[in-house]
Amino acid sequence: ISVMARNEQHAATLAGVARDVEGVEVTLVTDRIFEQHRGGKLSGRGSISVRTRDDLSMVYTPGVGRVSQSIADDPARVWDFTMRGNTVAVLTDGTAVLGLGDIGPEAALPVMEGKALLFKEFAGVDAFPICVRVSSADELVAVGRAIAPTFGGINLEDIAAPRCFEVERRLKDELDIPVFHDDQHGTAVVVAAALRNAARAIGKPFDTMRVVMQGIGAAGVACVNLLDHLGVGDIIACDRKGIVDVTRDDLTPVKRDVAERTNAEGRRGPTAEAFRDADVFIGVSGPETVDPEWGRIDPAAGDWFPEMALQLASNADPVLRP
Repeated sequence: ISVMARNEQHAATLAGVARDVEGVEVTLVTDRIFEQHRGGKLSGRGSISVRTRDDLSMVYTPGVGRVSQSIADDPARVWDFTMRGNTVAVLTDGTAVLGLGDIGPEAALPVMEGKALLFKEFAGVDAFPICVRVSSADELVAVGRAIAPTFGGINLEDIAAPRCFEVERRLKDELDIPVFHDDQHGTAVVVAAALRNAARAIGKPFDTMRVVMQGIGAAGVACVNLLDHLGVGDIIACDRKGIVDVTRDDLTPVKRDVAERTNAEGRRGPTAEAFRDADVFIGVSGPETVDPEWGRIDPAAGDWFPEMALQLASNADPVLRP
């Protein structure tokens, strides 16, 4: 019997009800998500077949020695005669995995496997998860530097701020291959694209917008930087303590830099204050950080921003509809 459950608790309740039915014996309860991950989602597979002794002598010894020597003589040949040109490392220390936080490299492995699978399925790029146990940015940079000869690029993934900023900057400076932090730049690119579509749908230019950004970690800072670059009129950044403004004495260097470039009116105080007259809310933080009441356009009339946005978008070109 297959059932669709709302969540794990609901699934457990359904299984319990089934066990209580007279004459029914529940022998096994499975979860299709866990079954998808059983045994992992990746495997190594050769790009050529080895069927004869002659094949073996070419792909391995003695024939492979000639290829290795040619690369030693001309290192640029590594891009032609190895997998390096189509191979990406998905590197993480497991300190900021999805919305789960610092859960460690082992628990990060299913996510990194999934990211590697996306590279292959959507782009035809081979990717490998590299989940490491380190305690500092120096160690993570050392890992990236050490594995670089095998890969054509490094995708940093789920590394907590502020470590992620230093790791990316240093690896970019030290390596001759692309280094990309998905949680920063991938998120920012997608957010910017969505906001551009929304702006077109309602006919509101970027330079007239006020955007509230909740969460100033890796994703939040990158979103602020890109939206500022694209000409958004005003951005008000918020963290757990409220609006990130220059008068606060608890800001990290990264947050202080954000505060100095945003919040044109110099607003201070709780996050609710940032929502006043705002056009857009972007949440890249944890759950339950926003009170739905803050989203009312006109509290007296009972208007809600999501309803207005959907109404405006429904009148736009069909391609732009949510």
